[in-house]
Amino acid sequence: MSWRTDSGQATVEAAFLIPVIFVVMMVLLQPGIILYDRMVMNHAAAEACRMLATSTGSADSSKERCEELIRRRLGAIPQQDLFHIHEGGCSYRIVLSGDDSSQVVQVEITNRIRPLPLNILGPIAGASSDGSILIRVVQKAQAQPEWVSASSNGVSPDSWVHGRD
Repeated sequence: MSWRTDSGQATVEAAFLIPVIFVVMMVLLQPGIILYDRMVMNHAAAEACRMLATSTGSADSSKERCEELIRRRLGAIPQQDLFHIHEGGCSYRIVLSGDDSSQVVQVEITNRIRPLPLNILGPIAGASSDGSILIRVVQKAQAQPEWVSASSNGVSPDSWVHGRD
């Protein structure tokens, strides 16, 4: 007759399995956060490119409006260190170049996030000395299509407005 029971087996298996599940969740959560940040930043940069390429008026006012638009769109990213480090003010760096008279417009947005503890992505993603990960998004758009800048037979777009050459 055996007095051995298996009543504690599930408890021991759970004690080994629960930490493994938490580590796997943390490893999968960080790429999801980075992907979310990049998606919001890409969308904001693309929308700002369209706005820069089609804006009229002074270049300074259109760039101010574009930066305001970008910051409003980036408000969808929570101000938590896991999504966006917000110590002492906003750490987004926004660089706008070009306007409606340029051939190409470009918007660059950079963001810093603090990785989760026990994160294996920190060394892979190139964490800086303070432990943060830099996320950088660059969007370029052609402000004027090639056929507008000069047609193949040498007719300039100005002649379309003022009459034929």
